[in-house]
Amino acid sequence: MQTTEQWSSKIGFILSAAGSAIGVGAIWKLPYVTGISGGGAFFLLFILFSLFMGFPLLLAEFIIGRSTQKEAISAYRSLAPNTKWHWIGKLGVFTCFLLLSFYSVIGGWIVIYFVKGLFGGIISEGADYGAVFNVTIGNPILVIGAQFVFLAITVLVVAKGIQNGIEKVSKILMPTLFVLFIVLIIRSLTLDNAMEGVKFFLAPDFSRITSQNILYAMGQAFFALSVGVSVMVTYSSYLSKKESLIQPAISIVAMNLLIALLAGLAIFPAVFSLGLEPAEGPGLLFVVLPAVFDQIIFGEVFLLGFLALFLFATLTSAFSMLEIIVASTVKGKEEKRKKYAYIIGVLIFVVGIPSALSYSIFADILIFSKNLFDSADYLVSNILMPLGVLLISIFVPLKIKKSTLREELLQHSRLGATAFNIWFFIMRFIIPLVIIIVFLDITGILDRIVALF
Repeated sequence: MQTTEQWSSKIGFILSAAGSAIGVGAIWKLPYVTGISGGGAFFLLFILFSLFMGFPLLLAEFIIGRSTQKEAISAYRSLAPNTKWHWIGKLGVFTCFLLLSFYSVIGGWIVIYFVKGLFGGIISEGADYGAVFNVTIGNPILVIGAQFVFLAITVLVVAKGIQNGIEKVSKILMPTLFVLFIVLIIRSLTLDNAMEGVKFFLAPDFSRITSQNILYAMGQAFFALSVGVSVMVTYSSYLSKKESLIQPAISIVAMNLLIALLAGLAIFPAVFSLGLEPAEGPGLLFVVLPAVFDQIIFGEVFLLGFLALFLFATLTSAFSMLEIIVASTVKGKEEKRKKYAYIIGVLIFVVGIPSALSYSIFADILIFSKNLFDSADYLVSNILMPLGVLLISIFVPLKIKKSTLREELLQHSRLGATAFNIWFFIMRFIIPLVIIIVFLDITGILDRIVALF
């Protein structure tokens, strides 16, 4: 069944899709993954993967969604009827479900810090912000309660639909986030020894690159752009046939890379100036932000504003994850949206509880030396998302007519046949080959193959 709602404008679609892509991926995750993966070389790999794999894949998901005007599972079923290819959509729905289960935990952390900020309870002279963070996430009742609040907000917005919910909120919040980031960067760059942080973030040291880091960079590019889970299939299904696909894709990738750059420039100069550890891990942002704002006049006010915007940026990503699940459930029957949004929200909350308790009650439960939170993150970012990308890169050239792909991609665009042929070549050969090689390298199979020759 065809979707019944559409974005009211192209800018609404771009900001909503960018909000889905940016959120926690660029602001929270990129700095800490860059920190544990060696800095500049990792960030360069992230940029390359975003441009040469993420961007083509974003266009591919746009084509699937806009050409069918259907949510993820139905879109694949429409393009390849009587086959099993619709399982790509089901994989995306499952991945988003699992992703939102631990993503909501991070959202809960932000809720806690925001509420503390309202009462001036974050910044204090001489505070050990790392210890404060550990105590905060080690409180099981607090983190579960905050996770519930975060998911409740997400459910309420998605239950309202596209134009009145997701689009309206994104139009206000995304531009404001950029402005406050600039304030944070200016102060961070003026701290003592700030240039060491800039050097760590932007000067590549390729000796620090490992096959594991390459997998992380690839996974981070997919995570940051929300590709591989068919979120963008669902979002683009609400886009009018009169709009170009190229311009929104360029805007989304550019905004994502810009926010990633701003996040790094805000975080790493402060990390080195304040003598913190860049490999801090998931808590890096929550340790660095209070320390930086502590150095600013009216720091509590600025910190509260940033936390509010960070919370809303995180929510825009959560909206997209819940939207793909809800849309695949209601299948265009909007009267069922509210009911299923509530039901799915409760299920996600329950599944996310183990991740929320990974730093307290379940701290001793490890899977391959990772706690439950990190295990869920690794499974989504480095296995399920690349797998989804691999399947989409095989599906698009194989099951969609080349003429349809050309028409959808070049419609309302000044690009010609050469640009299309380059995109098609990357989708058909480069992306599957790169993903397969990285997986073979990670598993050690590639070394055995090379040894044979």
